Amino acid sequence: MSDEFYRIKRLPPYVFAEVNAMKAEARARGEDIIDLGMGNPDGAPAKHVIDKLCETANDPTAHRYSASKGIKGLRLAQSNYYKRRFDVDLDPESEVIVTLGSKEGLANLAQAITAPGDVVLAPNPSYPIHTFGFIIAGAAIRSIPAAPGPDFFTRLEYAMSYSVPKPSVLVMGYPSNPTAYVADLDFYQKVVDFAREHKLWVISDLAYAEIYYGDVPTPSMLQIEGAKDCVVEFTSMSKTYSMPGWRMGFAVGNQKLIGALTRVKSYLDYGAFTPIQVAATAALNGPQDIIDENRALYKKRRDVMVESFGRAGWDIPPPEASMFAWAPVPEQFRELGSMEFAKRLIAEAGVAVAPGTGFGDEGEGYVRLALVENEQRIRQAARNMKKFLSRG
Repeated sequence: MSDEFYRIKRLPPYVFAEVNAMKAEARARGEDIIDLGMGNPDGAPAKHVIDKLCETANDPTAHRYSASKGIKGLRLAQSNYYKRRFDVDLDPESEVIVTLGSKEGLANLAQAITAPGDVVLAPNPSYPIHTFGFIIAGAAIRSIPAAPGPDFFTRLEYAMSYSVPKPSVLVMGYPSNPTAYVADLDFYQKVVDFAREHKLWVISDLAYAEIYYGDVPTPSMLQIEGAKDCVVEFTSMSKTYSMPGWRMGFAVGNQKLIGALTRVKSYLDYGAFTPIQVAATAALNGPQDIIDENRALYKKRRDVMVESFGRAGWDIPPPEASMFAWAPVPEQFRELGSMEFAKRLIAEAGVAVAPGTGFGDEGEGYVRLALVENEQRIRQAARNMKKFLSRG
């Protein structure tokens, strides 16, 4: 009997596990660890959403199996959201599916459309599921730049010319995790044109659509004419509505990709608990104040982090969007690498961050800081950092 499982062999040790273990051990010893590592929102959904969850859960019929692709009302609510936010029309029957968070949806779509040996283009650094969802499915990953600049298309052209077999899927996500890069409609137009010319499927991760800090709202790739020919887009209610533990996400766009994901999911799950789906519908259809409130909250925390860490001696580039800052390791610790630096921060400063190598080899030299602690705790982290940095 062999214990060499094919897919497990393709997965390296989880980079964040060591940092998480150190954090847990320190807390078990009674140490106060300020956790800026995991992007785990600390807020709660609006009251009317929680009330709807409780109301629906009190209905004895609500505890049966739900619908794998999501209840009809929730799919309609998501299509209405796209119409009012992006002016994009979606058919809730064939162009929308509910997922158990965007992470599950991305992984299951990878299983649905990938054959062993396929070549997939994915940004480096990027959120791990963008690559490992396809690695688990048997694909080979070819890295492209995370930044939406001129080099992006140069590398795309090179990948299409020199990859065997030719790439079949392009994965991207803006505002990006971990780098907080943003993209505009001109960039998306070029991506759609390139994908249609080269017969590429495009998977766009739009989980941070509502967390932007400038005057111009984050666009959707589906705003581009003809994007539905090749694009599917994932969104999540986790950060927008402070619902990370609810595991509510969506895939929308190209009917063939939505159909493939629907078919795979029909074998794997019966959908989220119905009361959660009903409450998510209430969140999308009801008052949207929480979106503006969360955006303002994260912006304030961003500004506090940039200001206080800067005074402590660590310059944090202010992100234009997302709930993360992507910061270079301070010069005096650069030789340690991002993992060892992150470990020392926990041990000596009581601050947890995510090492950049967890997002790909191009993330070396950086760490990701999540805006998930309140302003007081962020300032405390800065004070701890000042002492740590002064010791060198």
